[in-house]
Amino acid sequence: MPSVAKPSVAMPSNSRMRRPQVAHTLPALHRAIAGLRGRGATLALVPTMGALHDGHLSLVRLAKQHAKKVVVSIFVNPAQFAPHEDFSSYPRTWKEDVAKLTAAGVDLIWNPQVKIMYPEAFVTRLSPEGPAVAGLEDRFRQHFFGGVATVVCKLFTQTRADCAIFGEKDYQQLKVVTQMSRDLDLRVKVIGAPVVRERDGLAMSSRNVYLSASDRAAAPVLFKTLTASAKRIRGGDGLQEVLDDGAREITAAGFALDYLEARHAETLKLVTSKADGPLRLLVAAKIGTTRLIDNVKV
Repeated sequence: MPSVAKPSVAMPSNSRMRRPQVAHTLPALHRAIAGLRGRGATLALVPTMGALHDGHLSLVRLAKQHAKKVVVSIFVNPAQFAPHEDFSSYPRTWKEDVAKLTAAGVDLIWNPQVKIMYPEAFVTRLSPEGPAVAGLEDRFRQHFFGGVATVVCKLFTQTRADCAIFGEKDYQQLKVVTQMSRDLDLRVKVIGAPVVRERDGLAMSSRNVYLSASDRAAAPVLFKTLTASAKRIRGGDGLQEVLDDGAREITAAGFALDYLEARHAETLKLVTSKADGPLRLLVAAKIGTTRLIDNVKV
């Protein structure tokens, strides 16, 4: 079952909450990590771009189950935005983010500036293949996974984390960073966390704030179509028939569809039938000015 946001609960007063350490420079980060590592404590990393919502906080909760100490990075990574995309307007909510991470019991926030992550002489970038060139997000955002792999590799080496938590909503990204960590012997265990959804099924995303009222009302069609399509495939209906029907439903709801595809859940390779599984259904579509992605297990 998908994870659904839980009702808000009263938080302890500020006097009872310990504000996380905040590092803005590499020396400060390394000092803080050394302190957290005292007595052999394990460390989990939750990479984010800020504008935190309950989906991000679910990653923090999972991180606390896997490690003694938790560091959350907040860095809006310019390397994964194309010139026409929303880097400059991407929501930045620092004070609110710190308050949420304080309430969640995070130990350290890593918040570097762009010049720290990409200094003037920076010339090395990763060019991942495999799941990064599966013909899904990479068809529409050719720059994206190179930027993701580069910044995540830096975050892994900067924090020396034992594990890192990534949400399954960005499913192709999860597979890319998992493969990267394995291929480069980074010794960071990548852990996927279930998609957290609004009560009507819409996957939580920082970009949901861009949705107009009418677009927000239509947005749950993506999840509804995915779940209905997965049920049909499990029941024995042909893949192409199901995908064609799903594409028509999504388009009829007002979306401009980029893709609705069934892929092998681990490799993201093309499949032709349920027998090629395990399968994952993945969708990307734009409504109004907002592009949404989602996926479900078959």
